[in-house]
Amino acid sequence: MMCAAVAGQRGRRVLLIDRADEPGKKILISGGGRCNFTNLHAAPDRYISANPHFMKSAMSRYSQHDFIGMVDRYCIAWHEKTLGQLFCDGSARQIVAMLAEECAMGGVEMALGADVTGVEHRDGAYFVSFGARRAAAPALVIATGGPSIPKMGATGYAYDLARHFGLKVVEPRPALVPLTLGGDEALFRSLSGVSAEVITRCGKTSFREAALFTHKGLSGPAILQISSYWRHGQEIGVDFLPAEGEAWLAALKRAKPRATVRSALGGKLPDRLAEALAERLELAGELGNLTDKALNAAERRLADWRFKPNGTEGYAKAEVTVGGIDTAGLSSKSMEAKRVPGLYAIGEAVDVTGWLGGYNFQWAWASGWAAGNAI
Repeated sequence: MMCAAVAGQRGRRVLLIDRADEPGKKILISGGGRCNFTNLHAAPDRYISANPHFMKSAMSRYSQHDFIGMVDRYCIAWHEKTLGQLFCDGSARQIVAMLAEECAMGGVEMALGADVTGVEHRDGAYFVSFGARRAAAPALVIATGGPSIPKMGATGYAYDLARHFGLKVVEPRPALVPLTLGGDEALFRSLSGVSAEVITRCGKTSFREAALFTHKGLSGPAILQISSYWRHGQEIGVDFLPAEGEAWLAALKRAKPRATVRSALGGKLPDRLAEALAERLELAGELGNLTDKALNAAERRLADWRFKPNGTEGYAKAEVTVGGIDTAGLSSKSMEAKRVPGLYAIGEAVDVTGWLGGYNFQWAWASGWAAGNAI
């Protein structure tokens, strides 16, 4: 919609084809229905891509402040929730209505509820068959997203279309998705519903936000964030007490020698989580009867508790997709395919994936704006 609006307002004749029966369906369900439409801290280092520099051009030319400016022009009230995440005070429908109005201003024609049944390219034109219609144009924009949230109609069609035109695709996988646990770690499922602020780590990447235990494994913002960096077979580390300094257990031992590890954790974590962790640490008795060495070892484990997920909850629960159309085949300025004139790819269809919290919408706006200005 952003790309169509920009191109239309530049005088281009635009047809927007969407298999959904109304535009912006993914926007409508985002942010609990209030649309986390951008993030104040959006920057290239908060995106995952085989080419970490690719998104710099588009995002520098159309920033989060540009989109906020549009939202303000439409008098849509918004607020910052946490960590720079911006939400509508009212409804996500306000964002869809804004984009629809921008499209209307550009004379964009919308063909809704139409499945694309064929795409051809010959004699400098693209021919698209959809429903009972067929359209031709000198430019075609792939803006169909990734396969995340299939119940909304999401598919991997963007990748099929890209391959049809000779573009490579970086292996897609679910991202911003809950992780599942098996084996001995399945014991943690008894904590379903318990959450705590933690630091999650995978490789050199870490996030400090809330984690949530579920009946299948781990979720919550901290887990969703780290899931985008996790690969099957890897471990993740969880610091259950990020606010505690070094040797805090030994210090507590001196101050309250009759306290236990269970009571020490109970003062800092939800009761069920404190009990589960204390059981697994296997340090029974009063702190005064435990060695500093044993307490320090317990601290280290609590600061980097290792989990080895056996998978994710898949595309059905993934908010976005890591991977996609290879940026090596696209112009970072225009989003046009380097070897296929007139073919563009934008948004989630491309191998650019942002953090949780409005970053992926900002990439959609920026890449759509860049393509809309280039067509």
